[in-house]
Formats: sequence, structure tokens, C-alpha cells
Amino acid sequence: MEAAPKGLATRRQLGERRLRPGGQDPVAVIECRGGKRKAWLYEIDKAKPIRPMTFAKETALDKAMAKRQTCPSCSRRYYHCLPLSTLGSCLECYDGTPAAPGSYTRPPGEHLAAAA
Repeated sequence: MEAAPKGLATRRQLGERRLRPGGQDPVAVIECRGGKRKAWLYEIDKAKPIRPMTFAKETALDKAMAKRQTCPSCSRRYYHCLPLSTLGSCLECYDGTPAAPGSYTRPPGEHLAAAA
């Protein structure tokens, strides 16, 4: 990909600087791969700092990720997203492929003394 002109940056480059476009429209575009890919460019001077993560945002994000990381069959929450749209469960539940013990957390209630 070509280098952006001085004073301009893509969204990803702004994010690396802890900035966001802040409502400004893109001022230019870089095309690569024969026009199949585009990178919108924003003025760095007009960019604003990213908003801090609030507890409510963090809770909402964790809830959304939990849906993608939890197997509906065994209730294990993995540290990666599961192929739920294609397989419908984790690999262990789908075809018996054993999961590494460090790749998931225990199901809710399994570690509680009251559940025993």
C-alpha cells in the first residue's frame, strides 16, 4: 500500500495514535490491488482523542464476546471465538477433538462448592 501524504492517516493509523476521525469526512482515498481495496484518509490535525472505555461499554463488550466464545452444548467459554455459525458448538462437542485445558474457562457453577 502506498504511503499516505504528510498530515493524513487511515482509521487504523489514527487508532495507533489513540485518535479517531471525530466526525470529519475523509479528505482522500488510496486505492490498491487494482482498485479492489480502498483506504480512506483523514486529517490528523482534526482528529480527536479516542473515548475512554467506560464500565458500561466494557460490560456490553464482554457480554457480546461471551456469546461468540461460549459453546451452547458444554457451556465452556473459550478465549477465542467459536465457529458457531458453521459447526454450532466447540470442536470437542462437534467431533470429539479434545480442547487444550488452557483454552477455556470452566462452565459457570462447575467450580462452586454448592454445585457439588
